[in-house]
Amino acid sequence: MSTLVIMAAGMGSRFGGIKQLAALGPDGEIIIDYSIHDAIEAGFDKVVFIIRKDIEKDFKEVIGNRISEKVKVEYVFQSLDALPDGFTCPEGRQKPWGTGQAILACKGIVNEPFVVINADDYYGKEGFVKIHEFLKKAEEDKTTYKYCMAGFMLGNTLSENGTVTRGVCSKDENNLLTDVRETFELVKKDDENASGVTGDKEEKLFPLTTPVSMNMWGFTPEFIDELEGRFVDFLSKVEPGNLKAEYLLPEIVGDLLAEGKATVEVLETMDKWFGITYKEDTPYVKEFFKKLADEKVYPSPLWQ
Repeated sequence: MSTLVIMAAGMGSRFGGIKQLAALGPDGEIIIDYSIHDAIEAGFDKVVFIIRKDIEKDFKEVIGNRISEKVKVEYVFQSLDALPDGFTCPEGRQKPWGTGQAILACKGIVNEPFVVINADDYYGKEGFVKIHEFLKKAEEDKTTYKYCMAGFMLGNTLSENGTVTRGVCSKDENNLLTDVRETFELVKKDDENASGVTGDKEEKLFPLTTPVSMNMWGFTPEFIDELEGRFVDFLSKVEPGNLKAEYLLPEIVGDLLAEGKATVEVLETMDKWFGITYKEDTPYVKEFFKKLADEKVYPSPLWQ
């Protein structure tokens, strides 16, 4: 068994007009529909939605109930107060603790290899196929964990309507990840390059073929145990008064790489990635899905 884990706790409690539930497909499909369809087609046989408790009823009515007719579905909940013993949520904090805490909510529910995605992003088919094949062969190894990620080409993730932030990846000759650096204000410069600003405030050029992480990871289940112990360390170092500190997957993976406890294979995909970063992106995305339906890449309607 292998599982698709969808991080959807960022969805608003009011469903009218939020981008994750915008009808973008020719028959009213939303982005999550395509991700689940592609994951099932690739061989994943369970879906776990990470949501907030306050949107459970609406979420099931709008998405969950109809998906449960296609595949096994489970829910876990991310909340501000889901903290280890000895820690309390600081007064004034409004958002959960980031993607690492989101996946930690799956403890006890996800006991098999799994792929992680964002609810509001479209990843294409290739990434799901490659990660599923990788996870089928992955064995738990307590000395070196073997994980993977979909490496999208930077040029396939840019918006025509403004700058974006991406995790720019470095890898070795064996396609093993060596580093992920958050890079800001990325925008296409010419037919070969994009410009962006590094965490050191340096403006640099990046080839459009540069691999970037779009939070599509393949993990074996012991990763959740690693998250649990490291969350305590993370919280211990949060300065009093910091209400925005986040426990983030790329940083956790980076720590495991630095410690020599894990390898992460970068599985290159040529697919176009997109999300609704800007309102102006919507017409393009709708046209893109219509084109895919016209070309029979997807059935129309999607869930026949």
